[in-house]
Amino acid sequence: MVEVDTVLGLLNEQRRRYALYYLTEQDGPVHVDEVVEAVAEMESNPDQVSSPERKYREIEISIEHTHLPKASEAEFIEYDPEKREIRLTDNPTEFDTILTIAKVLEGN
Repeated sequence: MVEVDTVLGLLNEQRRRYALYYLTEQDGPVHVDEVVEAVAEMESNPDQVSSPERKYREIEISIEHTHLPKASEAEFIEYDPEKREIRLTDNPTEFDTILTIAKVLEGN
């Protein structure tokens, strides 16, 4: 059984939630670049001042060096830094439920 603190710890960062939302819609391993593109789209802001390339790089660095390592600590998420791939394994129902509620509340 998954611990509540583990699930809530994964969901306490918006960018990590966005990555998890995207991953739940995929059927297998996903390259980091795909996750970064999806997160960048979810974060897009028409009034954004910084360049798209700079924003993309910022997202890529935080996803790869902060959010994916943190997420891979959970038993139902696998991240291979050498292949730069991440995938969700069999998610516990509790995780799916909380993630779905977060996604609905956030409007994604």
